[in-house]
Amino acid sequence: MIRPFVSELGDLQNKILEMGGLVETSVHNSIRSLVERDESLMQGIWVAEARINQLDIENDEMATRLLALYQPVAKDLRFLTAAIKINSDLERMGDLAINLAQRSISLLSRPPFRPLVDIPHMSKTVELMVRKSLDAFVRRDAALAESVLLADDEVDELKDSIYLELLDLMQQGVAPPGPAFDLIFIAHNLERVADHATNIAEDVLFLIKGVDVRHHHLEQA
Repeated sequence: MIRPFVSELGDLQNKILEMGGLVETSVHNSIRSLVERDESLMQGIWVAEARINQLDIENDEMATRLLALYQPVAKDLRFLTAAIKINSDLERMGDLAINLAQRSISLLSRPPFRPLVDIPHMSKTVELMVRKSLDAFVRRDAALAESVLLADDEVDELKDSIYLELLDLMQQGVAPPGPAFDLIFIAHNLERVADHATNIAEDVLFLIKGVDVRHHHLEQA
């Protein structure tokens, strides 16, 4: 019974990684399409979202079945608990990628009023957080997971900076309110993706150390 269980754990991990890859690509393409003003880059995002939703259901059912069938303990139990939570975070990130794409489409219908520099930088940071959190999951790498938690502060600062700049530009009459608020919501959605990547990193630390680090400093992990 041990060998099929180990094999299924591997299958579950691979499907979670597939979800993560789809999320990262969707976030990247939604921002790239805005920068390059090429709506065709977003065509695959809705297809990816459908696959993410399918994997969400499949992964949840698989993890629940493995818990009931094998009644795992210790590290295997922590793995399945973490997998269920990571699966949920990735599904939410897929929804946020759709929000990003919709805002980008809205912006593409209007002429740009400012160069896009900070949004692409923020997106790259967020995409790296997603990739690192999942790499940490595969490698069981606590240091890599902790680096994701630290990067979340940088994303928060970028979001605040974008908010303040756009509000100032609106007050000056330089930025039209519609496109400015679209960019504000893009920054907000990117920050939410980063929050979910942070959740994954926290779940990885729980998997490795058996300690819940949510709402605590890294020194307590």
